[in-house]
Amino acid sequence: MNKTHKLLALVLSLVMVFAIAIPASADYDYAANANIVYSSFEGKTVILHSNDVHGALAGYALMPALKAQYEAAGAEVYMVDAGDFSQGTVYVSSSLGASAVAMMNAAGYDIVTLGNHEFDFGYQQLKHNLNSAKFSVICANVYLDETGETIYEPTKMIETKSGLKLGFFGMETPETATKVNPALITEISFSTFDDLYASAQLAVDSLKEQEADLIIGLCHLGVDAESAANGYRSIDLYEKVPGIDFIIDGHSHTVMTSGENGEPIQSTGTKFANIGVVVIDNETKQIENHYLMDTKGLAEDPTVAAVAKGIIDTVDAAYNTPFATSEVFLNGERDPGNRTEETNLGDLITDAMVWKVRSTGGIEEYYDAPLVGVTNGGGIRASIEAGDVTKKDVNTVLPFGNTVAVIYVSGAELLEALEASSFSTPEAIGGFPQTSGIEWVLDTTVPFDQGEVYTLNGKEGSYYAPASIKRVTIKSINGEPFDENAIYGVVTNNFCAAGGDTYNVFNRAFSQGFGFDTGIPMDEAVMEYVTEVLGGVIGQEYAEPSGLATQIR
Repeated sequence: MNKTHKLLALVLSLVMVFAIAIPASADYDYAANANIVYSSFEGKTVILHSNDVHGALAGYALMPALKAQYEAAGAEVYMVDAGDFSQGTVYVSSSLGASAVAMMNAAGYDIVTLGNHEFDFGYQQLKHNLNSAKFSVICANVYLDETGETIYEPTKMIETKSGLKLGFFGMETPETATKVNPALITEISFSTFDDLYASAQLAVDSLKEQEADLIIGLCHLGVDAESAANGYRSIDLYEKVPGIDFIIDGHSHTVMTSGENGEPIQSTGTKFANIGVVVIDNETKQIENHYLMDTKGLAEDPTVAAVAKGIIDTVDAAYNTPFATSEVFLNGERDPGNRTEETNLGDLITDAMVWKVRSTGGIEEYYDAPLVGVTNGGGIRASIEAGDVTKKDVNTVLPFGNTVAVIYVSGAELLEALEASSFSTPEAIGGFPQTSGIEWVLDTTVPFDQGEVYTLNGKEGSYYAPASIKRVTIKSINGEPFDENAIYGVVTNNFCAAGGDTYNVFNRAFSQGFGFDTGIPMDEAVMEYVTEVLGGVIGQEYAEPSGLATQIR
């Protein structure tokens, strides 16, 4: 264990003591936010909800403070989360997600479901983190292969002081099977296609048998366009599964109080931009109101804020020293950005990966093949502003702990990878290829020729193989003519090499021994490239994307 991890472990141990021993302060200035709550919430039950917090630890202090305000107005209040709390900033990734659980304990959450990023460090690490949870974890559609049982309880019933019975069930996006490193979750499976609805229906029916007054889904499904083809969106679930009264949603970072056709679905966006509120009348046992509350100006619980500050300060001390400067803004946005088009940050990362493999050597034992770089745009999580660049900046961009891998594929297989990974473009997709050394054209006016569902480790995934190559043309490789029959070395990350996102074709080669994992962390490769090749200055050569990847729209 290095010095940073030791410091963080000490902070987390103190967090657990605070979370258990110190009650939330009652000294809030309720009058300052009097406009937030009605004059009276007597006879009401309030559910406060968050989703896709992604490491915004300071925001957790808002939840218990707001809870106290509603309680002061007469309500009984519960706090829930719809997933993706374990990843997103160095403040959670440096502890492999444990600091997020500690913060949720400190804030006093009651129930959470799992997001895809809860599995980023593997199922075993997730279990370890949640062993310390003081809240209930529910998930109805993720199963242990060995026993067929769900990895956590599918439902949770809360009976309020007024006798109201609230039934919650949890749902995880099946896309998790390929949105995290498949090699880290080999012992579990996700309900896919119609089985997704069947898992939800079993949970709903169970809650009905327990005589729930209201049935509420904590669903990490979202409403992304790329999820529509498989019916994995929350609006699809609501349509297919009768008996659901309300869905608290996550995954797509959508800010909404209803679905596109008025479905009772609410989602707060991401990183505590909003807090969701659901108001239930205890007498009628009906939801009488639901809305999103902008968090600007909301009070903080001082105890929880202090816990967050302790974690943040510890990480900052280890990660905030500048190692380089950038003369340009490096684009880490989602859409438009790394999930829709070539970016200068995508170029920097893939250039660095290829350079690191070439400079390290040891690849000749496989093939004397041209090397190119490919990484999934969804793995690039933040931008870097012009100015000083710190280790924290790079780790925030690349928070998953991925390592650099090399695989060997034919030109035809490389074409398949690019075609499959841009199937929904110009709509955003996490697999969108950021590349180095590949001159290629994507014609988005041509429809994707959908083939068979990709399978991985004998399990159906969330994406489809192209039945034919219609959208992508590769013009050259490192300036030389492209050959479908040639062998190319692809420098990628271990997530893609394991078949993550849409890169099933990479896993085919990797699993057959046509490649290897270098063990070099991606963030370290980027930092070394910046210091050793660029002399510590990211200059005008990265002011704009290289232009090697173009699109016809």
